[in-house]
Amino acid sequence: MRFVYLHGFASSPASRKAEFFAGKLRAEGFEVAVPYLESEGFRNLTISGQLRVIEQAAAGEAVSLIGSSMGGYLAALYASLHPETVKLVLLAPAFGFAERWGMRLGKEKMAAWKHDGYLEMMHYASGKLEPVGFGLIEDGLKFAAEPDFKQPAEIFHGVADDVVPLSFSRQFVATHSNAKLTELQSGHEMTEVMEEIWTASRDFLVG
Repeated sequence: MRFVYLHGFASSPASRKAEFFAGKLRAEGFEVAVPYLESEGFRNLTISGQLRVIEQAAAGEAVSLIGSSMGGYLAALYASLHPETVKLVLLAPAFGFAERWGMRLGKEKMAAWKHDGYLEMMHYASGKLEPVGFGLIEDGLKFAAEPDFKQPAEIFHGVADDVVPLSFSRQFVATHSNAKLTELQSGHEMTEVMEEIWTASRDFLVG
């Protein structure tokens, strides 16, 4: 079985979670791809462009996906479009990705983003402010806020998450019997509970 790990927004394959889960799976003897989702640049970031990166990484094969935050949303979206996907582990998946920005930023800031064409945001991988284009929102609104994938999935979400509300994952599992939710005493990053997540998901992933 092959695995693909999908990092979060403004992150990279060098994130702590990416290296942790890829390392665990490789130690079990599995092949793991961790693609850089910003292949077209942060300013030109779109959901469509990231889906193309995932398609290249999967190479048409039956893969299992692990995704964090935006990467979790992308994993769900990819699985809904690719029935050959085997299973998913989603870490605080950013369901409602495009719609949620308005909730976070408010109408005025969203209007300014659209007017200017870009918005400066902290890029956690580079450690500095970088512009991201409004095309991320315009393109993102073309896709389902809650991708209706059918594959088995385990979702892990922190009860103190102040970036992606836990209610999003609770709502998703309430209408998807193929998905199981584990709530953790953590925030959005969940880096301090990675071992706990691995212990809880290992048998599901590699079984």
